[in-house]
Amino acid sequence: MIQDIAPYQFQNEYRPKPPAKEDYLLCYNGNRVLARQQDGMIAFPTFGEAEAGVDADRLYGDYTYLFAVDGVRYYLGSGLDMDFLAGDGEAAADGSRYVWEDRQIFRNAGPKHLCFAGVTGWQLHRWYESRRYCGCCGTPLKKDQKERMLYCPKCRQMEYPKICPAVIIAVTHGNRLLMSQYAGREYKKYALLAGFTEIGETVEETVAREVMEEVGLKVKNITYYKSQPWSFSDTLLMGFFCELDGEEDVTLDEEELALAQWFEREEIPAEPDDVSLTNEMMMVFKEGRDRER
Repeated sequence: MIQDIAPYQFQNEYRPKPPAKEDYLLCYNGNRVLARQQDGMIAFPTFGEAEAGVDADRLYGDYTYLFAVDGVRYYLGSGLDMDFLAGDGEAAADGSRYVWEDRQIFRNAGPKHLCFAGVTGWQLHRWYESRRYCGCCGTPLKKDQKERMLYCPKCRQMEYPKICPAVIIAVTHGNRLLMSQYAGREYKKYALLAGFTEIGETVEETVAREVMEEVGLKVKNITYYKSQPWSFSDTLLMGFFCELDGEEDVTLDEEELALAQWFEREEIPAEPDDVSLTNEMMMVFKEGRDRER
């Protein structure tokens, strides 16, 4: 999955240090990221490259530390004008240049550890952008020096990165799996049922509620599979397998889903990839590995 970057190690301890020339700047503009791509492999600008067009005091003095991967640190480039690296900027030895790429590049490009760093940085970028002022008194928030947290110097309100718990649900019925397509979303491939956990419920209760709300079915034998951080939607995904309990006729919530239908194991329209928990769970059932659990 997207977070499986071994042998590289993701180090998310909050230990802000002044950046070095070889450290990376993650620069975002809406849903786009500044990156260089060659033969499906991406690269991000370093502080050394940014020195050519950014005032050194701004570049090295007012930094926002994000995390590290194998000791190489990543920082947020928000507020820095990095357009000089794009378009007419100096090309790399392979001829590639930095351009503003859509964030979806992180699902398909390599190397994997840079894609994971890029999408995780994008999650933190959105959090910093949406938490500029205190929600209680309107005072500008400040960055804490000991932990990844923003605080209000006036009323002491504290803000931590947004992480939403949600479930991915593989509903099975003998040799069949229930698959769906979302309504009104850019993602058009088949997926599993999913939903966010609400206040006051367990994740197992979320599974039962979401299945009933989206397709009108009851389930039993709810079994945890594994989890995945999914920075595209600020989500911590938790995957569950469960079995149909009763009638199999679907009552579709057309506001959430475009369709939902049962597929025989060998007919499931999914191919292996190493990105999402949803795809992994579909392949586990398609290949019969759920019988081994």
